[in-house]
Amino acid sequence: MDRKVEILAPAGSEESLKAAVCAGADAVYIGGTMFGARAYAKNLAEAELLAAMDHVHIHGRKLYLTVNTLLKNHEIDRLYDYLYPYYIRGLDGVIVQDIGVIGYLREYFPHLALHASTQMTIAGTDGAAFLKEQGITRIVPARELSLPEIRQMKEETGLEIECFVHGALCYCYSGQCLLSSMIGGRSGNRGQCAQPCRLPYHVEGGRQMDLMSLKDLCTIDFLPQLMEAGIDSFKIEGRMKQPDYVYTVTDLYRKYRDLCLEYGDRAYKVTGADKEKLLSAYRRRGYTDGYYRRHNGKEMISFQRPDERGRTVRDRQIQDGEEGWNPDHKLQEKINGNLILSQGKRAKLILEYRGLRIECEGETVQKAANQPLDPIRAEKQMRKTGNTEFQFDRLQAETDGGIFLPMHALNELRRRGIQELTEGILSKCRRKDAEKVGIFQHQDQEQRKTGEIRFSAMVQSQEQLEAASVRSGGVDVIYLDCFMEFREETLKILRKDQKSCRYFLAMPYIFRNPDAGRWERYYTYIAELFDGVLIRNWESFRWLERHGYTGEIRADSNLYVFNRYGKTFMERQGIHTYTVPAELNARELKELGICGAVFPVYGYQPVMITANCMRKSSGKCTGENGYLRIRDRYQKQFAVRTCCSCCYNVIYNSAPLFLADKADEIRRLAPGELRLDFTTETGEEVKQTADLYRDAFILGRDVTAPAAEYTRGHFKRGVR
Repeated sequence: MDRKVEILAPAGSEESLKAAVCAGADAVYIGGTMFGARAYAKNLAEAELLAAMDHVHIHGRKLYLTVNTLLKNHEIDRLYDYLYPYYIRGLDGVIVQDIGVIGYLREYFPHLALHASTQMTIAGTDGAAFLKEQGITRIVPARELSLPEIRQMKEETGLEIECFVHGALCYCYSGQCLLSSMIGGRSGNRGQCAQPCRLPYHVEGGRQMDLMSLKDLCTIDFLPQLMEAGIDSFKIEGRMKQPDYVYTVTDLYRKYRDLCLEYGDRAYKVTGADKEKLLSAYRRRGYTDGYYRRHNGKEMISFQRPDERGRTVRDRQIQDGEEGWNPDHKLQEKINGNLILSQGKRAKLILEYRGLRIECEGETVQKAANQPLDPIRAEKQMRKTGNTEFQFDRLQAETDGGIFLPMHALNELRRRGIQELTEGILSKCRRKDAEKVGIFQHQDQEQRKTGEIRFSAMVQSQEQLEAASVRSGGVDVIYLDCFMEFREETLKILRKDQKSCRYFLAMPYIFRNPDAGRWERYYTYIAELFDGVLIRNWESFRWLERHGYTGEIRADSNLYVFNRYGKTFMERQGIHTYTVPAELNARELKELGICGAVFPVYGYQPVMITANCMRKSSGKCTGENGYLRIRDRYQKQFAVRTCCSCCYNVIYNSAPLFLADKADEIRRLAPGELRLDFTTETGEEVKQTADLYRDAFILGRDVTAPAAEYTRGHFKRGVR
C-alpha cells in the first residue's frame, strides 16, 4: 500500500505522551486543564502542555487537543484565552463536540484544523458532508459503523477519517448517553462519566447480568481491511491508562501498520507472541473486533465480571524478561554535523536535520602554545549531546594543525547549535497570530410575554395520538414518533383540517446510510402530511436539504445547544428552533436565553441510544418495534424501546421528569413551547398529564408533585 496511515495514541499524562512518541506514534491526543472529555486524567497545565507540544514537534509528530465537551454559555467566553497560547505554539488540531464551539473556532481561529469528535455521533455520509461545509477537516465517526459505511463516507466526502482500533467501547452511541448524568450527576458530555453501563442489570425477570458491558476493541488482525476502507488515522483509546499500556499498544500497532504499508495484505499475519503481548497490555472484559464486521451481537458483551484483571504489562515484562517502556529512556533524533576549526577564525558548527540547515559560530580558534587540539577529541566532545533531543549520526571535524580551543568553548558551541536547531524546527510550527476574522454575536428574538404558553406532545402510539389530538386549545403541536404504526386512523387524524394543532414527524435518533435509502419512499408522505420535522442528527438534516424540503425543521435536545454560539449555529442553518438540552439548570438556562425554544417539562427522558439490542443479548430479537424493561441492582425499572426498523434501542430513565409545580420559574425563562414527552403512557394518562400541566401553566393553579417516583432532571442541580 502506498498511503500513509497515522497511528494516533492517547496521552493522559506527560509520561504517557513520551511513551507514545518513543513507541512510534505519529500523533498524540491530549487534554488540557479545561474542556476535555477525560476530566479525571492527569491533564497538563499550560506550561507543561506547551513543552509537550514542543517535544512532539521536535520529533516530527503532531498533537491534537481535546475540546470535546459541551461548553456552557459562560465557559465559551474563556475558550479564546485558553486556546490562544497553544494555537500560537503550533497546535495541529482540536477535537470538538459542541456545535457552538465549531462556529466559535471558525471565527476566532480560522486556520485551525477541526476534528469532529465521535461524541458528535456522525453515523452517515450526509452528516459528514454537512460538517465538512462547516469547516471540519476530519471526522471521528460513530464506533458503530461498518467498514462499507466508512468506505462510503471517505469516498463521498474526501474528509480525513479517524477510527478507533483498540481500547474500551461505550455501549451507547457516543454523545447520546445521559445515563451517568441522570442517575448520578456525572455527565459523559462533560468528561465525568461514572460508567453505570458496567453494572449488572436484568431483563424482565431474567437473571442478573452485565448486559451493557462491552468487551474492549482489538483490530490488529485486520488492519489491511481497515486501510482499504480508507481510514486515515488509527486511534488508540486510553487517556486514563498507564504509560506501559500506551507504549505497548502503540508500538505493536505501529509495527503492523508498517507491515501493511510494505507488504499489503498478502503476507499480513500477527504472530502469536505479539497478539498475546497486546491482549495482556490490559485485561478487563476480554476483546472483540467491534462493529466493523457486524451490526451488533451478544458475543461483543462481557456478561460476567471477571475475578481477576490478569497481569499488567509491567508484571509480564519483568517475569518474561521483555523490554518495554522505560521512563528513563530518552528519544533522540539523529542529526548530521560539520565542525570547522581554522586558526584565527571563529569556530563554526553546521547542523542538518530533515532539510533544515543552521550555522552558528563560537570563540576564535587560537594557535596552540603547547599541546594542539586533537580532531578526534574535538569530535568526541561535540558528540556529548547528553539530555537533549538530538544525537549525532554523522559528524565531521575539519581542523587546521596546531590549533587550540578550550573544551568549554566546544561545549558552548554545541549548546548554541542545538538551541538554534531546535528553534528552527519549532519556528516552522508556530503561528504569528490567531488572525480572527470577526466575531459574530447572537441576537435573541424579542422576548415573549411570560403569560403566553404553548404546549406540545410527543407521542409513540395511536392511543396517545388520539388522546393528544382532542386537547384543542391545550396542545398546539404533536410530534409523532417515526416508529409509530401509521394505520388508517392515524392518517385520518393527520389529513383532517386541524386549525388548532400542527403535526411534526420526529425523525430517527440514528440515521445511517442504509436507513437513508429506506426512507426515500417515505419522503412524499413527510412533505405532504406533516407541517414540519424534528431532527435528532445532522444526517437527517442534510438528507432533508438534499430533497429540497421546505417545511419547518426543529432540532431535538440531543443536538445540544449549550451556549449562544450554538443558537447562532442553528439559526445559520435555517433551523426554526431548538429543544432545550437536558443538562442545564434553571440558572444556566436563564443565562443562555431560551426564548422561543422548546422546553420538555414532562416525560421519561432518553438516557441511551445503542446499536446493541437488549432483546437479542438476553434472548432472541423479534424484529418488531416495541418495548421491554430492564432493572438495575436497586430494582429501578428502565423502559427500553426496540426500534427495529433502524436497528437501535432507546433506553429511558427510570422515573419521569416532572416540572408542573415549577410553573412560575419556567414562565420567567420564557420558552416558546412546553413539551410533554409520552412513551409508555395510556391514553388516559396522556389526558390527565395534559390537564395537570394546563392547570399549572395556563390557569395558574397550584399543583402538587405526584406520589409516584419522579425526577426534576437537571432543572435544579445541573451538571459540573
